[in-house]
Amino acid sequence: MAHLRSMRILAVSSFQEHMRETALPICSALSSSKVMGSKFSTSSSVNEKKSYKVVIAGAGTGGCAMASKMCRKLGRGKVAVIEPHDMHYYQPYWTLVGGGLKKKEDSGKPTKEVLPSQCTWIKDHVTEFQPDNNTVITANGDEISYEYLVVAMGFTLRFNKVAGLVEALENDPKVCSNYSYKYVGKTYKAMERFENGNAIFTFPTNPIKCAGAPQKIMYLTEEYFRKQGKRDKANVMYNTAGGVIFAVKKYAESLLKIVEDRNINVNYLHNLVEVNADKSEAVFEKLGTDDKERVSFPYEMLHVCPPMEPPAAIQSSSLADAAGFVDVVRETCQHKTYPNVFGIGDCTSIPTSRTAAAVAGQCGVLEQSMLAVMKGQSPKPKYDGYTSCPLITGYGKLILAEFDFDGQPLETFPLIDQGKESRLMYHLKQDVMPVMYWQGLVKGLWNGPGMWRKAMHLGMSK
Repeated sequence: MAHLRSMRILAVSSFQEHMRETALPICSALSSSKVMGSKFSTSSSVNEKKSYKVVIAGAGTGGCAMASKMCRKLGRGKVAVIEPHDMHYYQPYWTLVGGGLKKKEDSGKPTKEVLPSQCTWIKDHVTEFQPDNNTVITANGDEISYEYLVVAMGFTLRFNKVAGLVEALENDPKVCSNYSYKYVGKTYKAMERFENGNAIFTFPTNPIKCAGAPQKIMYLTEEYFRKQGKRDKANVMYNTAGGVIFAVKKYAESLLKIVEDRNINVNYLHNLVEVNADKSEAVFEKLGTDDKERVSFPYEMLHVCPPMEPPAAIQSSSLADAAGFVDVVRETCQHKTYPNVFGIGDCTSIPTSRTAAAVAGQCGVLEQSMLAVMKGQSPKPKYDGYTSCPLITGYGKLILAEFDFDGQPLETFPLIDQGKESRLMYHLKQDVMPVMYWQGLVKGLWNGPGMWRKAMHLGMSK
């Protein structure tokens, strides 16, 4: 244990030193040009016409990272961020909250503290994109014009696409979801109150963000039941709309061994379509059947991963592809039709697993793409699809999945088999990654582990 604590302290210290070394020359340059400032600029007036060099739609992970990067390059008053929410949440934390390990109140910070002080925060949301006019329209009726646009609006959770689910989440203590700050507090309570019966964990049709999250809480719940002496009374079920347990073969093989060893029942091609809270019953459509056969399961605990989709403003715009995502070149994050428009994160067409790690890999590429276009140059393809899914498989155990566009492992640590459960990787998730997020990623100082991976693999990795 002393060795693990030393490793965790060393990892956090090394990361903080890396952030200081990265930020110091930037801050020095900004100080000399007098663009640093302490006053946070906000805007909330109605029916105004405003203009900025860069407009960023959304202040999630990608939006905050790009706001920080662009403000350092362009200075005060040049960048506007359109975001309606007062709070910014580190959503990967919610797995730990659901497992009873952390408090949900510790998962967020006020948006005004996360956004850079040099940007203008427009507390509103985009309702219409007009890329032919270099303009976006907000709910307040404001027209915001731009030279360059970054779309970073994430996903919209669609709990209402499952009949009866919203009512069940509001009223049934057995039904929970780690995908929402509002509902994540119900998960551990449902684990505690469980006595006997089915504990069902669902996975909807793709695409979704953080695709490993439904399994993570399932493994924590199963272990909790064992520790509390009620595992023999529980039938733990993973009902997934997918046809495999995980998309990357190396990690799928490890997970299949885990579900077999722990007697977890996996039902593939089962898509949740209805929750009947009065009967404590979950209804699934069996995908791939001609008659769309439905099957019902009683539940004593039901953890739901909701359907998701890009925001309506994107889907109804000319920025969207046929599936409703911002249609960008996957290697550069530049829009395929509008060269001064860019996208990052969940709302884009980039075909990789949608995680904070993917945003980290994209934001450095996006910064270079934007700076190239601002200089009248063409962006050079660089993003390799890097993404990561820290798969918690129990209390103190984790498989760190890292892979690329082709579903091939793209791992950071050469001396560790990342396809096996690891306590060290668990503490990386629990203790180090939150620091990396708040002190690095949303501040635009962390572009993923690519540089470290090359160094640790002696230059023989991507």
